[in-house]
Amino acid sequence: MIEILKILFTMPFLLYGCYTDIKERRVSNKVWKYMLASGSVFVIYEVFTGGIPYLKSLVLSSVIVFISIYILFQLGAFGGGDAKGLIVLSILFPLYPVFLFSEKVYPLLGLPPIGFFTFTVLENALLVTVLVPIGMFCYNFMHFSPEMLKNPLYMFIGYRTEVSSLKNKEHLGLLEKFELDENGVVIRKFARAGLNFDANQKPELEEYVKKGLIEKEIWVTPGLPFMLSITAGFIIAVVFGDLIFYAVSGFLGG
Repeated sequence: MIEILKILFTMPFLLYGCYTDIKERRVSNKVWKYMLASGSVFVIYEVFTGGIPYLKSLVLSSVIVFISIYILFQLGAFGGGDAKGLIVLSILFPLYPVFLFSEKVYPLLGLPPIGFFTFTVLENALLVTVLVPIGMFCYNFMHFSPEMLKNPLYMFIGYRTEVSSLKNKEHLGLLEKFELDENGVVIRKFARAGLNFDANQKPELEEYVKKGLIEKEIWVTPGLPFMLSITAGFIIAVVFGDLIFYAVSGFLGG
């Protein structure tokens, strides 16, 4: 019962984190502070009922997850808000939540060999993120134009939109940077990190379009909020388990 209560308690914070991440591309530290402060009731209760074994699991989960998440954060794998959310999850769920609901035991696929719940959430989140390029390609395929054949790989990471419409859009990056050489020719280069519009000076792009130096449509890439993937990874971990582990196990077993 306590696991179900913790899951129900956690979901509103994750959903609110998704909302702010979509709207502002950031999650306030207050969200995780409130989540940890109010969720400490569960931690205290479980330390009291679980004793030393639970306390050891709590310390082990918190330390290992903190170090791992910190390293990934320093490598730029995700933002600070995402990292703090995962660390709070490791404190609230030092043990994998197993519960009985409607005569079924969850997670449905069973416990993964590595019992750190937060790692399973992160693995599932990464799996969800990997599916994004497939969805992007499907979108581009449905809105196909011959210009896409010039850069077919872009179809997996972005889409084409008119330069004139950029002023009405937010949280987008440019897949290409445009530089005007001494001969008045615009040189296009792939922007691996995705340039924002301020960095690439959008008014200049509008001038390039007017002069016929570039097409009316350019490639842009959306800034995807990772909190959505984390929340999806949390739900998948609670209901099903570690999808990557069971997919690999099924493949090797087959």
